[in-house]
Amino acid sequence: MFDRDRWSEIWMTLSRNKLRSFLTMFGVGWGIFMLVVMLGMGRGLSNGVLAGFEGWATNSCFMWTQTTSLPYAGFKRGRHFNFDNSDIAAIRAVEGVDKVAPRLQLGGWRGANNVTYGNKSGGFNVNGDMPEVLHFQAANIPEGRFLNEKDIRDERKVCVIGPKVVDMLFGKEDPLGKYIRIQGVYFQVVGVHAPKASADHDEGQTSTIFIPFSTFQKAFNSMNLVHWFSISGKEGVQVADIEQKVKRLMAKRHKVDPEDPLAFGSWNMQEFYGQMNMLFVAIAGISWFVGTLTLIAGVIGISNIMLVIVKERTKEIGIRRSLGARPSVITGQIVLEALTLTFIAGYFGLLAGVGLLEGIRVAMSKSDGFFKNPEVDLPVAVVALSVLIVSGLIAGLIPARRALSIKPVDALRAD
Repeated sequence: MFDRDRWSEIWMTLSRNKLRSFLTMFGVGWGIFMLVVMLGMGRGLSNGVLAGFEGWATNSCFMWTQTTSLPYAGFKRGRHFNFDNSDIAAIRAVEGVDKVAPRLQLGGWRGANNVTYGNKSGGFNVNGDMPEVLHFQAANIPEGRFLNEKDIRDERKVCVIGPKVVDMLFGKEDPLGKYIRIQGVYFQVVGVHAPKASADHDEGQTSTIFIPFSTFQKAFNSMNLVHWFSISGKEGVQVADIEQKVKRLMAKRHKVDPEDPLAFGSWNMQEFYGQMNMLFVAIAGISWFVGTLTLIAGVIGISNIMLVIVKERTKEIGIRRSLGARPSVITGQIVLEALTLTFIAGYFGLLAGVGLLEGIRVAMSKSDGFFKNPEVDLPVAVVALSVLIVSGLIAGLIPARRALSIKPVDALRAD
């Protein structure tokens, strides 16, 4: 039941010294504000960075050949070698492997190649790929289609181009059905791709041209050659284990020392993704730790102020006790005052923190960088409020116990 007299008394107590009450509440409000802002900023960083993995198969690894650093089977160190077509089936047969996508790149890694359409030309990345590449690096196809198995089987001279290629070569002209020339070979545009991952919206992926793997081999004198592999594992299989198995198999097939640390280059997406997730878990933990400590500092301030208030009202408490006021009434009054201070301060601190995050989100809504949508989830807000309520109870119980420890006779004698 709402007790108007009790709430009037609380208001009179808190408003008796407005500056003291404001500064006390500011400490708690600042604590919850810092907690919300740090958690929201951590989430914004997490959203931005992990958005760069959107569409990628995070249980995958990528492998390519390098120069040997150890002599083996009669071959000297420093030998160059390449993957070949027979390696595709061999890798697919490795236990735990789900999908395999070989790739060829014209001009090497991120090499720019002369591509022309009419009187326009530009330097773009040209990749020879299988349709399975979309399993590893998913893309939107706003126009036309992507490569398919018939393109591979019939060695069709078709291509799928990125938005940067469209802008530079075609402008506002519809590219579908048109022919572009890549190092003297004509390819028909059958689709336009756009990377899903925000980290790929750069000159690399948006400037990439995909052509069928088999067509690439014939058109650019790359018969029986594979530059690198994308390999994904089945559900529950560690990609690191697959990576080691494939390296040992390739070392055996290409007469390379299995202990050679430089013969094969690789990058483990699963391991990197796990490290990034652990990093953001650590950031969230630090945010909770620092924010909670700041909040506790504010709550300690409230507890100290309540002790001061109890001392100022010692005689009043003594009169109440002598008139028969139950200890629970005295305790409840003091705890309620502390909870009121804490709740008001926490509410405005939470409101300010959410408002700041919303302002940052709106200001950076068009950004594709490593910071995106700073926010605080409802469960996090509920936990923060729970911490606040518990802190308010603790802040009130200590002064309440102090008030009850004073004997009524001693309280009446207090100045």
